[in-house]
Amino acid sequence: MTGQWPQDELYADAASEHGAAIARVARGYEMDPEKRRDLNQEIHFQLWRSFASFDASCSLRTWVYRVAHHVAASHVLRERRKLSTLLSLEELEKLPDTDPTDIEADTDRRRNLDRLEQLIQQLKPLDRQVIISYLEDMDAASIAETTGLSAASVAMRIHRVKNILARRFHGRR
Repeated sequence: MTGQWPQDELYADAASEHGAAIARVARGYEMDPEKRRDLNQEIHFQLWRSFASFDASCSLRTWVYRVAHHVAASHVLRERRKLSTLLSLEELEKLPDTDPTDIEADTDRRRNLDRLEQLIQQLKPLDRQVIISYLEDMDAASIAETTGLSAASVAMRIHRVKNILARRFHGRR
C-alpha cells in the first residue's frame, strides 16, 4: 500500500497546482461541454496512472502538460475518426474569409474567446498542442520537451500559428 502513496501525493499536488490548466487544455481540445467533462476526467485519470512511472526527469508542470496533451490528442484522433473536420494550417489559410463586420460588431470578450477557441480547435493536434501550451505561458524549450519537437521547430510553429490565427480571427487571409 505504501507504493501507492507517492503516486496519490504526486497526483494530488499536480491536480491542485495545475487543475485549472488541465481544464483549459480540455477546453482547447473539446468544445462540446459533455465531451469536455469526459475529456477532463480522462486526463485526470491518466495523470494519476502516469505517476506510477514518473521519474522526475522533467518538471511536474511539464509532465502534467505532456500527459494532458497526449490524452487530449488521442481524444481528438478518436473524434476525428468519427468526423473528419480537422484542418492543416494550409487548409485553414485557404478557408473563405468571414465577414469582418460581424467580428467588429462583437465586442463581448466571451464571444471573442469562443471564436479563438473554435479556430484553435480546427488545427491538427500537434499545432493545437503547441499553441495551447504557448497560451499557458510555456516557453519553446518546455513545449519542445512535451511534444518531442526541437525548440526551433516549436518557435517556428508558434509564430506561424499566431499569424494564421490572427489573420483568420480578424477576417483577413
